[in-house]
Amino acid sequence: MPLHDRHSGQPRRPARHLVEDAVFADDDLRRRAPRDHFPTREMRAAEAHQLVSDELILDGNSRQNLATFCQTWEEPQVHLLMEQCIDKNLIDKDEYPQTAELERRCVHMLADLWNVPDEANMIGTSAIGSSEACMLAGMAAKWRWRARREAEGRPTDRPNMVCGPVQVVWHKFAKYWDVEIREIPMTHGTWCMTPEAMLEQVDENTIFVMPTFGVTYTGAYEPVKELSDALDDLQERTGLDVDLHVDGASGAFLAPFCAPELVWDFRLPRVKSISASGHKFGLAPLGVGWVVWRDASELPDDLVFHVSYLGGDMPVFQINFSRPAGQIVAQYYEFIRLGHEGYRRVHDASYEAGAHLASQLPGLGPFELLCTSDPTTGIPTVTWRIADGEDPGYTLYDLADRLRTRGWQVPAYPLTGGASDISVQRVLVRQDVSRDMIDLLLGDLHQAIAHFDKHPVTVSMTEEEAGGFSHL
Repeated sequence: MPLHDRHSGQPRRPARHLVEDAVFADDDLRRRAPRDHFPTREMRAAEAHQLVSDELILDGNSRQNLATFCQTWEEPQVHLLMEQCIDKNLIDKDEYPQTAELERRCVHMLADLWNVPDEANMIGTSAIGSSEACMLAGMAAKWRWRARREAEGRPTDRPNMVCGPVQVVWHKFAKYWDVEIREIPMTHGTWCMTPEAMLEQVDENTIFVMPTFGVTYTGAYEPVKELSDALDDLQERTGLDVDLHVDGASGAFLAPFCAPELVWDFRLPRVKSISASGHKFGLAPLGVGWVVWRDASELPDDLVFHVSYLGGDMPVFQINFSRPAGQIVAQYYEFIRLGHEGYRRVHDASYEAGAHLASQLPGLGPFELLCTSDPTTGIPTVTWRIADGEDPGYTLYDLADRLRTRGWQVPAYPLTGGASDISVQRVLVRQDVSRDMIDLLLGDLHQAIAHFDKHPVTVSMTEEEAGGFSHL
């Protein structure tokens, strides 16, 4: 073959400007990342991606976050569908009619799942999460109550809602829409709303009674049927007719599969609406909630906007407008992928893993169980306290802090009302929290308690010092 030396051919050009440095030697990664001021210069995509990815290293491992109700694992097919929908705006039903059709199918599937008596007359919608769904249900209830009061010539300036211990969304609703919230406090041994306590709070200004089907603090189901029966009796005795809305954030995607004999849904005529979170035990990725009304008449038409947008007329009942479509598409995928049988198997596995944790905890320390991952009484969660009168030499805040050294987030927090002197810990058992992971957690709980035996706690952690987000 011919030989060539440095003098043959064209003059050699300096090639340094064509060479890309190893990513960490690039100028953009040799300086501090922009923080408080909008950057002047652009950077290459690879360097920007590396920089942001490195920042995310400091986040926790989401699968070890046993505080969150939200899904932390999805099948590869869900990731593909989310990528396929990254440019789709759900609100634009004229441009994306098939995505709108998938949303419609989901609403009707949920109406069927929750036993709507007449599917032809039901109405429902998706939301960005169960919080927005709660807001929509609350607005509809206030509007219905106000219309009844106005028709009777009575004042409408003092609406109230009655509930047990609730997540912060209901406090937001009460403040934003000027509704008095009558939150029945916990007491020692009574962790949720009872019919007797509810009846003491209900009056002619009550827009609805709102049981939570999976109380955030403990995971227990509030007794929807018993509350409904008590309100039926109240109406028979006094004529006072009060609606029920069920906040089914977690339980509405659990009981239909794992405890179908529980009557909590539209089988009770007093239940006018149900809201739920698709990204919790509906198994969809983050960012989807649902609300369904038993009959279209329960959603006042005054709340529905008819929007002309990009060539079509759309009836809209939402707080926000533009929304990603991927979560809705992924929810439909989960419905047809799993069906009744698949959801039951997935959730049964969670309940079984939680029950295993509950069976082992009393052997580790002086723990009293408040929720035991029983599908007939609550969601797959295990909640415990240090038994009354016991002092193991550490608090649950100390235990939560110690577990964080192994990556676990198992929040400790106080209960509310008359039980605010009681602190608890809670583990949410989602689909990706396997029996083996529970055994790993049990091992680390054992090691943490052994550490306290060897190194007694002299000053216990406070709730603030222990850290951890409890999702209350």
